Amino acid sequence: MNRGIRGEKIFFDSKSRAYFTTILEEKILQFKQRLLAYCLMGNHYHLVIQNTSGKLSDTMKQLNGQYGMYYRKRHGGIGYVFQSRFKSTLIQQDKYLRMAIIYVLLNPVRGGLLKNPWEYSWSSINEYYSGSISSLVDNKSVEDLFETERNLKRQLQEWIHVELPVRHTRMGDVLGDEAFLKGSRKKCDRRKNENEGATHRMRKDDYHFENMADVIAAFEYDKGIKIAEMDLSSHRGKALRAELLVLLRDRAGLEYSDIIEYSLFQSLKYSSLGQLYKRAKQKIREGREGR
Repeated sequence: MNRGIRGEKIFFDSKSRAYFTTILEEKILQFKQRLLAYCLMGNHYHLVIQNTSGKLSDTMKQLNGQYGMYYRKRHGGIGYVFQSRFKSTLIQQDKYLRMAIIYVLLNPVRGGLLKNPWEYSWSSINEYYSGSISSLVDNKSVEDLFETERNLKRQLQEWIHVELPVRHTRMGDVLGDEAFLKGSRKKCDRRKNENEGATHRMRKDDYHFENMADVIAAFEYDKGIKIAEMDLSSHRGKALRAELLVLLRDRAGLEYSDIIEYSLFQSLKYSSLGQLYKRAKQKIREGREGR
């Protein structure tokens, strides 16, 4: 998120908000990021971004810089438009990611602008369950995350007066459980040691994504079968493919458009991948709960 310097307004009208969302879409595509949610308020904005390329800093620098120039051109003045570089919180997937998205979508309600978040025009709330694919937000991933529109609406009601349980740590703000915090701390320490005396660079796995080849190799080892040997005409072969789909989405951070290019999935329709992922994820959950 970022805020106007000294809390001053950064969005004055629909034109300024529309310009911001236009360049936001440009930067998300340019730096190959995944935007899950957004909300533009008068003096600040919130974004929920999956840093799939490891270039979050470049994305935010160009987004804030380009909007800052637009702001000064329209409203005059000199100096900084935003109060800082940007503030970020590392978020654990699933439960905590849902919390963060809900929190962002409820900003207009918390700010006293309205009582119904669905009536706010400058958030991503109406991108979900719209029946179409958004050009800005990865709405299908969010729909998979909440599973049903009913779940999304229910959690919006439940979280209106609840604050995020953000942990303030030496490596920054973290939203997640104790195990996630410990894992993030280890990665932070490892990166610090590896980059000591060198130019600091974030690595993709620091954002909890793994290399696709490593995910597939681990899957083959765990299942005792090579991908090329899977019989997709059998029930077991289809079940294994569905399980791999979940791993490629959750652990490798791939989008459906990437997965459909892989030979194992080319016989499927792109539009069916979301439902296949949802069913497979539910079976995995049920299997864990039954242990």
